[in-house]
Amino acid sequence: MVKTLELVFRNESGQEVTLSLADPKDALTKAEAQTVMQDIIAKNIFTSKGGDLTDAVDARVRSRDTVSLA
Repeated sequence: MVKTLELVFRNESGQEVTLSLADPKDALTKAEAQTVMQDIIAKNIFTSKGGDLTDAVDARVRSRDTVSLA
């Protein structure tokens, strides 16, 4: 199973921007993710076509299974 951490932000133009990170640690908490998201916003680490990131919207872990067909 492949896991991806998705950090969803809102930019200056009101659009949602998703940052995807592979293989998040299993014990990751919402509080830890929110702290990182606030640091990303405060330090202006990333920007987007719609401008700088302004708000943390959501943090989630997405799991995906791949099954070969016989």
